[in-house]
Amino acid sequence: MKERRYLPIRQGSGSDLPQVGEFAPFPVARRVNSSHSVTMDDAMENGMGSYQERPRTFPSMRSKSHYPLIFRMLLGINARVLLVLLLLIFGAVFYVGASTSPIVIFVFSICIISFFFSVYLTKWVLAKDEGPPEMVQISEAIRDGAEGFFRTQYGTISKMAMVLALVILGIYLFRSTTPQQESSGLSRSTSAYITVAAFLLGALCSGIAGYIGMWVSVRANVRVSSAARRSAREALQIAVRAGGLSAIVVVGMAVIGVAVLYATFYVFLEVDSRGSMKVTDLPLLLVGYGFGASFVALFAQLGGGIFTKAADVGADLVGKVEQGIPEDDPRNPAVIADLVGDNVGDCAARGADLFESIAAEIINPSGFILFPLVVHSFDLVVSSIGILSIRGTRDPGLIVPIEDPMAILQKGYSVTIVLAVLTFGVSTRWLLYTEQAPSAWLNFALCGLVGIMTAYAFVWITKYYTDYKHEPVRVLALSSATGHGTNIIAGVSLGLESTALPVLVISIAIISAFWLGHTSGLVDETGSPTGGLFGTAVATMGMLSTAAYVLTMDMFGPIADNAGGIVEMSLQPESVREITDVLDAVGNTTKATTKGFAIGSAALASFLLFSAYMDEVASFAHVSFKEVDIAIPEVFIGGLLGSMLIFVFSAWACSAVGRTAQEVVNEVRRQFVERPGIMEYQEKPDYGRCVAIVASASLREMIKPGALATISPVVIGFFFRLLGHYTGQPLLGAKVVASMLMFATVSGILMALFLNTAGGAWDNAKKYIETGALGGKGSDCHKAAVTGDTVGDPFKDTAGPSLHVLIKMLATITLVMAPVFL
Repeated sequence: MKERRYLPIRQGSGSDLPQVGEFAPFPVARRVNSSHSVTMDDAMENGMGSYQERPRTFPSMRSKSHYPLIFRMLLGINARVLLVLLLLIFGAVFYVGASTSPIVIFVFSICIISFFFSVYLTKWVLAKDEGPPEMVQISEAIRDGAEGFFRTQYGTISKMAMVLALVILGIYLFRSTTPQQESSGLSRSTSAYITVAAFLLGALCSGIAGYIGMWVSVRANVRVSSAARRSAREALQIAVRAGGLSAIVVVGMAVIGVAVLYATFYVFLEVDSRGSMKVTDLPLLLVGYGFGASFVALFAQLGGGIFTKAADVGADLVGKVEQGIPEDDPRNPAVIADLVGDNVGDCAARGADLFESIAAEIINPSGFILFPLVVHSFDLVVSSIGILSIRGTRDPGLIVPIEDPMAILQKGYSVTIVLAVLTFGVSTRWLLYTEQAPSAWLNFALCGLVGIMTAYAFVWITKYYTDYKHEPVRVLALSSATGHGTNIIAGVSLGLESTALPVLVISIAIISAFWLGHTSGLVDETGSPTGGLFGTAVATMGMLSTAAYVLTMDMFGPIADNAGGIVEMSLQPESVREITDVLDAVGNTTKATTKGFAIGSAALASFLLFSAYMDEVASFAHVSFKEVDIAIPEVFIGGLLGSMLIFVFSAWACSAVGRTAQEVVNEVRRQFVERPGIMEYQEKPDYGRCVAIVASASLREMIKPGALATISPVVIGFFFRLLGHYTGQPLLGAKVVASMLMFATVSGILMALFLNTAGGAWDNAKKYIETGALGGKGSDCHKAAVTGDTVGDPFKDTAGPSLHVLIKMLATITLVMAPVFL
């Protein structure tokens, strides 16, 4: 076998360094020490002369500035002027906060301190070296592709959001008002403009949250790759801190966004003064914020998920199965598109997803907005401590065996959970103590503990079903030994079985929290217990009280995945790839556990939002609306339509990945046929072509499932409203939508659990075999596992995560559009 050698890279001034497109390390046969180089005569002798004369195939995908318009405008302002503007904004925010409550000032202060902490993490991460020039070139190509797609995708989403904002404005201008709005003097037009403004602000903040997630990941990946050349612990620490930076900013933005809206409306609407709105009615004005966040998160998750998985499936099917080359091999034309997809699908979309989760949970139907704001402020503090608890080795030159990254992350999570329990207890005693029921705060503290335990249980259950250290994934890997079909059967059965424990945990959590709240001693004017629903709300807050650390673990996954790709493409020694492989396998598990966490919180939050919907319908209809009778045929049909919506949405999301992956497969096959020198390292693949294919296809394919999710509830509710009008059933439209929402939530939870767990298990079964088990890489067993992995890709990274958002978006859209159903 020939020795793998490198073309020389000149060191010197910035102009001497290779530019994006001049991918230097294209080898002749096998990897050796990077100090080896070849002369021009050697290059010509090995058939490499024509290779250097070819056009650049790592083209810069920057057609214009990466940054969104709002960032470009800010960067164009003089620094002193910008500083004055920021001080004025901070002054106005604190003035409004002081006019509302000292608690709001506390929340603002914690959020601002957390933003300074994120600046510290940014400087710490960016201070790390990027490694040799070949790593930098690959990283820049990934960055260009990710930021270019992000700009185009969010441009499309923003146009759809503006159209929807106009629709909401029209509906609210002509709808009836609630008795609460009439008594407070809140006009129709004021309510309409407030809802639309909240919707647009939620959409904007969700988009910024997604951008921050992507911005961090495309800069951290190469630094993790470089650190892996020195030690696994340093690479782990950089990946965690990069993920933590994104998580802290996302959670902080969600909290401060709701707090600013709350304080602004409180002051300018003179809430709680005589003849004005009560503070407990304020959340209904903020629901537009949650809907805007959900809307952007859904399309971000769909578009990003289609992009990343279509590229991944195409790269795996042709590269691994047909050509037998390793994952992230530089000869694979789809490899850059795959690495770009990790950033736009996992990092950007998940940042928007979690932002939406927190926003929807804070705007709860109980009217207590200050309490969840304080809980999430403490979340920023305890998660920051958990992130800092993961340290590098004291002696960078010390050679130590690779530690289990999952155990290290679990220790950080344990630290965060212990602190979260303590701070949650402090929060309940501070804000929920009342003389009428002196022990009620203790009941609600226990509700929070139920939520925290539920979160931990979800993380553990998902880890059990998706980590190859446990039996289910090893059994799945063993099934690959008898072929592709048995691997698929085993994966599907594992996914179906994995729904049982989470459902039992959710059921116990809802009943326990409701019972604790119900027996807290809180009663209404008639003496009836009223704390049950608030107890479940507090449990939801408890579950999300460690959201920043959980998002950190999630962001860790795609950063580690990208780092492994950069190491493979830059042809680093096998010892470096071994480190990134371990981090990547753990990253698959952390991504799966985060998805389990997200679906659990979505289930609890949806129960609350369903109750809020029924209360809002009662307010508009001026009649009691506390039960939905599914024995009524039309209402039962609504339930069937809700369940159908989940299945059709999942089908369209998966088929979108399939169609786009077919285009990638055909393009990669074409390049291997038309450029036979690719496999001999004599010709460069056209990476940009695959990026362009998946970018355009994902933007096109995300529209249909997204439109189905957005339009279906409105069409169903309006149709049955008309039917009810002619059959003498005035609340029929609202009842059918309630049934649809209930059935869609239940079906969506089960479907998302199945898709997420099965996909994660298939992926890690492949990783387990790649460690050398059952024949290792290239064996028939490995090829069967790759087939399972490709089937699971759209499950776990497109349809599954999109269902998290869909469940909550259905709840928020029914809240916003409730007047249409009456």
